[in-house]
Amino acid sequence: MNKSLLAALSLTLLAAAPAFAGNLADIKQAGTLRIGTEGTYAPFTYHDASGKLVGFDVEIGEAVAKHLGVEPQFVEGKWDGLIAGLGSDRYDAVINQVGITPERQQRFDFSDPYIVSKAALIVKSDNDEIKSFDDLNGKRAAQSLTSNYGKMAQAAGATIVGTEGFDQSVQLVLTGRADATINDSLSFLDFKKHQPDAKVKVVETREDGAPSGIIVQKDNPELVAAINEALKDIKADGTYKAIAEKYFGEDVSR
Repeated sequence: MNKSLLAALSLTLLAAAPAFAGNLADIKQAGTLRIGTEGTYAPFTYHDASGKLVGFDVEIGEAVAKHLGVEPQFVEGKWDGLIAGLGSDRYDAVINQVGITPERQQRFDFSDPYIVSKAALIVKSDNDEIKSFDDLNGKRAAQSLTSNYGKMAQAAGATIVGTEGFDQSVQLVLTGRADATINDSLSFLDFKKHQPDAKVKVVETREDGAPSGIIVQKDNPELVAAINEALKDIKADGTYKAIAEKYFGEDVSR
């Protein structure tokens, strides 16, 4: 193989090879923060009617990148491959409602929590019988069969009415085919934002919420510290509050 052909082939391979997720210095040198996100999970990361990638997590990513002094570059992928993609250096961070768990912390680093989801007990607006999780005993709860919320309802003594997700669960409560549903407090806020007149209410939430953080490669203390500082700054200057109110109508950081 002649030298010119070899050089051309080398350039082609370099262009095709994935960029490696770097530390803070590498990200600043590149001028971009590559963010893995799902793009199909409203209101956190999804495409609007025009096809633009939008959502709470998207705007948080944009704000963090701005404070780092770089441009955000979103790389979309399916949820079941997002964290694996971080491990294979497809991006520098994942911002996609990734729950902070001990198992994940063994393999990756997390920022401080930037949003907290709580288990919310939802009933019809005129239901005065169910006021707490304890009142679910003997009642019908609309739940995804394999979800943690379904297990909570069963533990409280409820009979489970199987559903395929939040929207169907709420509809069963509204039509009286179920007495209640335990579901994500953030999903409820999004639902009420779009359907403020829906006759459902939250009667109790579990205060031990599930926090989510920005996840990066392991042993990356400078990047984690910079992201934490960015999150602190956007909360202090009102940026976070504006984003949260846009998508949920209230502060969802705690």
